[in-house]
Amino acid sequence: MFRIKKLDIFIAKQFGLLFVGTFFICQFVLMMQFLWRYVDELIGKGLSLEVMAQFFWYMGLMLMPQAFPLAILLSSLIAFGNLGESSELTAIKAAGISLMQAFRSLIIISVLMAGISFYFQNVVGPRANQDFYRLLLGMKQKSPELEIPEGVFYDGIPGSNIYVQKKDLNTGMLYGIMIYRMTGSYEDQAIILADSGMMQSTAEKKHLLLTLYNGVWNENMRSQDLAGTADVPYRRETFVTKRIVLDFDNNFSMADINDIAGDARAKSLGKIMHDKDSLQEFNDSVGRSYYIDGKRFYFRTNEVSASDSVKISKLVAENNESLDSMFTKLNDGKKKSVLQTALNSAQSCATDLEMKGAYANSLHRYFRTHQIQAILKFTLALTCIIFFFIGAPLGAIIRKGGLGVPVIISVLVFIVYYILDSTGQKMARDDQWTVWYGMTISTVVLAPIACFFTYKANNDSVVFNIDMYKQVFMRILGLRTHRHIYRKEVIIEDPIYALDSYHLLQISEQIKQYSEEHKLLHLPNPIHVFFRPGDDQTIEKIVGQLEDVIDDLANTKDAQILGYLNHYPVVATHAHTRPFRRKWLNIISGLILPLGIFFYCRMCRFRLRLRKDLNRILETNQWVLERVAVYAAPAPKTMEDLENMPFIAELVRDSETRKHKD
Repeated sequence: MFRIKKLDIFIAKQFGLLFVGTFFICQFVLMMQFLWRYVDELIGKGLSLEVMAQFFWYMGLMLMPQAFPLAILLSSLIAFGNLGESSELTAIKAAGISLMQAFRSLIIISVLMAGISFYFQNVVGPRANQDFYRLLLGMKQKSPELEIPEGVFYDGIPGSNIYVQKKDLNTGMLYGIMIYRMTGSYEDQAIILADSGMMQSTAEKKHLLLTLYNGVWNENMRSQDLAGTADVPYRRETFVTKRIVLDFDNNFSMADINDIAGDARAKSLGKIMHDKDSLQEFNDSVGRSYYIDGKRFYFRTNEVSASDSVKISKLVAENNESLDSMFTKLNDGKKKSVLQTALNSAQSCATDLEMKGAYANSLHRYFRTHQIQAILKFTLALTCIIFFFIGAPLGAIIRKGGLGVPVIISVLVFIVYYILDSTGQKMARDDQWTVWYGMTISTVVLAPIACFFTYKANNDSVVFNIDMYKQVFMRILGLRTHRHIYRKEVIIEDPIYALDSYHLLQISEQIKQYSEEHKLLHLPNPIHVFFRPGDDQTIEKIVGQLEDVIDDLANTKDAQILGYLNHYPVVATHAHTRPFRRKWLNIISGLILPLGIFFYCRMCRFRLRLRKDLNRILETNQWVLERVAVYAAPAPKTMEDLENMPFIAELVRDSETRKHKD
């Protein structure tokens, strides 16, 4: 039976407070990005605060489903990052509570948020979208004088530059008007000055009616009307009232009203599924009609009747002539007439097919937009859950709270999602990809990533441990670290110098024997390297013994011995034999030629480095033996000295017995 525990309430509170804050941040960012598309519709319109409030309200309702996933991603990442940074997540795991049990309250919240997101897209979003574009359409019908700024020449009207000294937004009156009209060349320009005026749109919204009061009209007469004269005539007119009609199209169309109602974004899921059947039936009927028209056009012969075509066929067969040869017998006038008729017929057919193709493409594009919006309602809601299973595990792995690293990671994840989603929508809309593939590509890519992060976080993985990747990188490039052995402040047991001397002598003898048997300067056989197993157990044994001696001598108080220990190299035990320990990785790297060449050259480099390391070990062993002789009395200097020192053999047996017990 499910019970609400204090831990669930605690984590839900941590997440809830962060979600509220991050949601408003994400909503603000999305609204600012969306606002740039319509900034020209708002500036200089003289819109009231009520209209602006409605504009931002509808915009916010439309963008809320997009803000939900990003807010969940960021808040879950910060919440579990804070828990990990304050060691609360460690305490939770120490109490026997798994990470998935800690997730369960937020999983329920994420599922509820996915349902809320679907509700907004299916109910609130379509209504808000419809009201938003109706409001935007109303802005386009605002009085055009509101677009004209004060004290600046306005060139938004084709063929005219208008300067207004002052305008009254309440009455719509313009004062101190100066108009430069240029309908052609320099000789055709006119300058109009008026004390005041009023500007109104015509009913069809395609022209402006400008009524001017108390002004002067100065105009150059058209030079082409008075050809042969050197001077351009000039006309001056003083008026009390003057009306001028200016061409002005503010992109308003009565068809925009129908487009709002027919937009797939302004429809619920039920409406989309209902309209899809009607659209599919209409598209099929158009396709059938085009097919029938094509058949009729193919079999239609306006110039030649059926009986004449039979006669022509018989005539061609009797005379054993082709149509081309018959065409060459015609005179030039008939040839030209026949070619012109054929050209006109071909051009008419091409134009007709082009128009039909464009119309058919627009119908299919309109149908695909309905499919896209129907699938988008589900994928965007599912993104809320996917982003939670990306953000929460990442926070548990990284264990960094605040707005630093979590914001960077969230932005990177959202950029990947945005690129995939935008590309998929565009390809699906343009019929480059299938609709299902284009709309689900972001979900298909991010879902396995969410599962991977959740698995790694649940198993306490170090997937984001920088030191681990640093070691892998250094291992691939053949880089290595140096020893840093310092004097210990507290020493529990002193080194057994006599036993260490024995092991160093033994290591030196083994290295000399190994160098004689293995020719490290010779190039190895590539077949043996990539396609046959084989570790160098001798080097592994030598390095193992050397590391034991170094660990024991690290307990010394002698600074000179510690300095000698830092001269010992860190030896790679298998990189000189093959690239990887796993056989299948070696086979793959050997089959891929560029990769195989790289690893083969890398292995040759490791062979040269091993030869150098072995010589350095021999040299360092000699230094250490000379210094250890001060503390080991007596200390063996050669292998022959061991025969006269039975107590060392006893030490060796005791050491091997302890290792066996361990």
